[in-house]
Amino acid sequence: QPLSSMEDFKGSICCIGAGYVGGPTMAIMALRTGLRVTVCDMSQPRIDAWNSDNLPIYEPGLDEVVKQVRGKNLFFTTDIKEAVRTSEIIFVAVNTPTKEYGFGKGRAADLTYWEGAARSISQATTEDSALFKGSKIIVEKSTVPVSTADAMTCVLQANAPPGVNFQVLSNPEFLAEGTAVPDLMEPDRVLVGGPPTEQGRLAVAALVSVYAKWVAAERIISANTWSAELSKLIANAFLAQRISSVNALSIICEASGADIEHVMSAVGSDPGIGSKFLKCGPGFGGSCFQKDILNLVYLAETAGLPEVAEYWMNVIKMNDHQKLRFGKLIVSKMFNTVNNKKVAVLGFAFKADTGDTRESPAIDICTTLLGENAQVSIFDPKATEDQIRRDLSDANCARLTVAKDAYEACAGAHAVVVVTEWKEFKSLDFEAIFAAMMKPTFLFDGRNILDHQKLQEMGFLVHAIGKPETWTWRTESR
Repeated sequence: QPLSSMEDFKGSICCIGAGYVGGPTMAIMALRTGLRVTVCDMSQPRIDAWNSDNLPIYEPGLDEVVKQVRGKNLFFTTDIKEAVRTSEIIFVAVNTPTKEYGFGKGRAADLTYWEGAARSISQATTEDSALFKGSKIIVEKSTVPVSTADAMTCVLQANAPPGVNFQVLSNPEFLAEGTAVPDLMEPDRVLVGGPPTEQGRLAVAALVSVYAKWVAAERIISANTWSAELSKLIANAFLAQRISSVNALSIICEASGADIEHVMSAVGSDPGIGSKFLKCGPGFGGSCFQKDILNLVYLAETAGLPEVAEYWMNVIKMNDHQKLRFGKLIVSKMFNTVNNKKVAVLGFAFKADTGDTRESPAIDICTTLLGENAQVSIFDPKATEDQIRRDLSDANCARLTVAKDAYEACAGAHAVVVVTEWKEFKSLDFEAIFAAMMKPTFLFDGRNILDHQKLQEMGFLVHAIGKPETWTWRTESR
């Protein structure tokens, strides 16, 4: 039976996990479907923040969406048991970090929270729980290893009350931080994977009908569970591979005198390649790319595919090299010493339009500078001082300050380093910044977002990733 011909789902939805995935996804789902949606989490402070005017995460447009539906058909609570009991569809969006112990350390995903969520669901499900055609529909929203749905089904069914079935589906998220709201409002695709059984098809149809309330049918893709689980890992691996490829080429450009932006403009004009993700930078960050590639590496290793594992591991090695290389470049260009020199770092989040600092290249760059005894002053529009200091807790934080704006960070500095591509950095008064800085005045543009010609005319000694060298203090031997 075609999925589109099955009756619409009209029940209730809940999501376990109120983080970067669960919160925004459920807010948009509540707004676009009108269904009752409950987001639950064990963290009382996090739930309190979702119920306040100061949301726990920053995403452009998210605050307005939450205010429209919160208290009407969108609710935030720590009562996981009640939310699960009264909902037919349960999304699971808990953290799946890389293991830091035992088998697969540094590669495999740690599914401790995931199994804990499964056990919480089974404990909260009673004979009088809300069901859809005799089943609780469990939806994997977090990025998980292949066959996680099978493991979760095993845990759930072993603890199921009489007459209750669990259908576990895979519905990976493809949103990007900084553009989560438009990504969710108008997704380029929605992927739903489920088991090839009658109950499984009914569950898939129910979830598809939820998305069909605002997503065009041709953008909703159905697959088997394992294919859906693997698709998210591969999508992130492809994007990360593209970034590392461009960053590797940026090194060649610097060595040869070519301009990475000119090269990528020419390359990206090929329709088989396209222009997306062809910007070089100090390295990729965020919670997904590295974690998902490591997961893919572990999958290849356990399948006895060492060449495949090595191929994908090199994407991460190139990324680590770029982060370290940029930090070394700063020290090298500043006469091989930044000891007791103030260096202003603009941007600490891993990308613009988010406060998320997980795996941010700024962490590695600032750690390098602090390790060289620089006085580092950081400004980021959204990353908090507490988070910045936690991320740099292993470095020499006695030399670290967090400024209230870019001008304070740059005052008296020998160099300014652009790490995150915040739009507001483009409109800074660099003439005033130059006047307030030490001379000679260095500027390192890690994102190539500034007008380098104008900055050079002001007197800045500009160095950028993937660009021809415009100045050096070294002279040819005579």
